[in-house]
Amino acid sequence: MKSKKNLLWLVLLVAATVWILVRRNEGSYQTINGIVFGTIYNITYQHTEDLHSEIELELKKFDGSLSPFNKESVISRVNRNEEFVTDSFFQVCFNRAVEVSKETNGAFDITIAPLANAWGFGFKKGEFPDSLMVDSLLQIVGYEKAWLREGIVEKSDPRVQLSCSAIAKGYAVDVIANFLSSKGVRNYLVDIGGEIVAKGRNSRDGLWRIGINKPVDDSLSINQEIQTILQLTDMGMATSGNYRNFYYKNGKKYAHTIDPRTGYPVQHSILSSTVIAEDCMTADALATAFMVMGLEEAEAFIKKHPNVEAYFIYSGEDGSYKSYFTEGMAQYIVKIN
Repeated sequence: MKSKKNLLWLVLLVAATVWILVRRNEGSYQTINGIVFGTIYNITYQHTEDLHSEIELELKKFDGSLSPFNKESVISRVNRNEEFVTDSFFQVCFNRAVEVSKETNGAFDITIAPLANAWGFGFKKGEFPDSLMVDSLLQIVGYEKAWLREGIVEKSDPRVQLSCSAIAKGYAVDVIANFLSSKGVRNYLVDIGGEIVAKGRNSRDGLWRIGINKPVDDSLSINQEIQTILQLTDMGMATSGNYRNFYYKNGKKYAHTIDPRTGYPVQHSILSSTVIAEDCMTADALATAFMVMGLEEAEAFIKKHPNVEAYFIYSGEDGSYKSYFTEGMAQYIVKIN
């Protein structure tokens, strides 16, 4: 009997030793951070080498494709109606944006740029638009008004302009995640402006824990009060909200989420929309689309798409915070405050 117990302990000891050696061979956990696309990025990964410079190079190449604030970027040149073959970053992002636009019946739209600029939330600062201007701009907004032909962007009207602000950060997260995976990294968390891909395990050998902020009006991003904590791995997550990018005019709040179908900033009760999907690009685009749709339309969409989970924080009639989350989202929730 004792020999069996001793054998069991020996097996456990060997297994533990092998596990420790494997973890050591994968290297230590490293964290890098910085600024990209006007927002903060934080990347934690386990590897034997320092990949900081290579990650920054990937981000720089991405910025050169999809940043509307970079005058020489691919998207800036497209918006100036230059005719050239776009790069793979742009083409992947554009094609997925069109797919999501179709899936959401235009609640998400890559041609939102003229309206975003007019309302003061784009890459150009416009003046507060009146109804005539909104109606005029709606004539050049619509995802079917731009398309790719052999890598070249064609438009139905030269005034059509593109914005990837509601999908590019998520795509950038996927790009860095794929880069880390190509380097053999099995455990990492990539966070660019709150858009996230989690893979493998954290340094404590647990799932990655991610907080969802309370949607308190906070244009300076000072408030970090947590509403909910999620625990997840091997998936993408994105949050969209109207509590950081907004302004008041004549006592009325105008937030950055604009409905491409009406031309006006949304006034729904949803304050923030968090989406979990197989990739961060999809999660990012849908998080914005759900903010445009409103709670009922978003719920109906999710029921038809079982690979998508969502957590919404919305305002109750008494002004209090209320939440709604899909049945599948419950498995990721660790704590609700």
